[in-house]
Order: sequence, then C-alpha cells, then structure tokens
Amino acid sequence: MIYAAILAGGQGTRMGNTKLPKQFLNLNKTPILIHTVEKFMLNRKFDKIYIVAPKKWMTYTKDILNKHLPLTDRIEVIEGGSSRNETIMNAVTHIENQQGINDDDIIVTHDSVRPFLTHRIIEENINETLRYGAVDTVIDAIDTIVESKDDFFISNIPVRDHMYQGQTPQSFNIKVLKDTYQSLTEDERNILSDAAKILLLKGQQVRLVKGEVFNIKITTAYDLKVAEAIIRDSEITNVDTEEEL
Repeated sequence: MIYAAILAGGQGTRMGNTKLPKQFLNLNKTPILIHTVEKFMLNRKFDKIYIVAPKKWMTYTKDILNKHLPLTDRIEVIEGGSSRNETIMNAVTHIENQQGINDDDIIVTHDSVRPFLTHRIIEENINETLRYGAVDTVIDAIDTIVESKDDFFISNIPVRDHMYQGQTPQSFNIKVLKDTYQSLTEDERNILSDAAKILLLKGQQVRLVKGEVFNIKITTAYDLKVAEAIIRDSEITNVDTEEEL
C-alpha cells in the first residue's frame, strides 16, 4: 500500500506575531495546509493520507479539513511526536497498528507548509521509492555552501557541483525505515536532523528526485509574501492560457 504523511507539527515561531501555527495561516484565502493536502488528494495512488499534528491542534486540524475539503475516509488526523523523525515514526507505528506492514508498503512524507509540490514530484517519489526503497527530493545548490564548525572561521567550502538543497517529499519503504530506525543507538537518534539520515547512518542508499525552485517551505512572513506572489503569477498564467485557447 501507498501512504502519505503530511507533517503539520510546526508552531510558526519564525512567522512573527500570529497565534496560529503557520500551516493554518491563509494563502490566497485558504489555509496553507489545505493547499498541500489537495495535491495529495488528486493522486489516487494513495490508499491513506495522514495529517500528523500536535495533540493540542488535532481538533482544530480536523475542523479546518472538514470546512474546506469533502469528507473522505482517505484522510485521517493523527498525533505527532516531539521531533520531526519521531512524528514520522508515529505515523509508521499507527500504520502498523491499524493496517500491518507489508514488505512493499511505502510512505511519502511531506511538509505541510510546502504547498507548491507538483504531480510530477509526487509521482517520481512513489515510483523511485518502489524501485530503490528511499527517496529524497532536492534541487541543485545555487549558492556556494560554506561550512564553519565554530561559527567563527570557515572550516570547509564543499564543491558546489556536488551540493544539493533538500526539500520534501522524502519517501521510504516503511519496513526498511522502521527496522533501520529501531537499530539506531540513542546517540545516533539525537544527531538526526533529517529523515533520510536515518538510512544514511546505516550505509543505505537514498535516491535523488529533482524538486522545483518554487517548492518552497513557508516558515517566515517573507516566505508567505513570496507564496502569495507565486499564487498570483499562477493565476495570471492560467488566464493567459485560457485566452489563447
């Protein structure tokens, strides 16, 4: 089976003066979360779409979904964890408890505040995960990456041709992800900053899928302004296309 886990655990601390977590803020008069969920609903390959939210926001999340989307048993709101990887593993545990896990089951995980992912990105995540077992969505690094281990002096400048910027979705064979995560030591789990690193720590390969520059993560007020501009540009483009037809 093919599952989606939309990670809606952000608290929006970098968004500025707002009482709502960033995933609930409006983008073109509709909550960002809804824009994201709609992209997954359009893909019929998903057997189940989980919205993984903090416990205190689960009821609000359900209310938002019921207000903006048609009722469907494909969507379920479940409780997340205290970190990104713990949230993903909560989704895995929920799947195991409710459905069981088969050898070829996969999960496509995605940030709730990346509303501009495309059908092509989703399809490639599904297809490449079924083939390789793990996928990370990336774009080429445009700027030079500078490393500093002491926040004072440069310790390294990697070759930019080998560098990429990570996005989401990140997708995994569920059984492989679960078994690998359970094999990690506590110290290894504590240094995890990214789900793909769970597999990399144990020497497993993760396939790259090319993302899009506009597949941005909305975390600041500036990002929200950029997202509104993307929406406006998309609407203008659609109007011009219809006029040509």
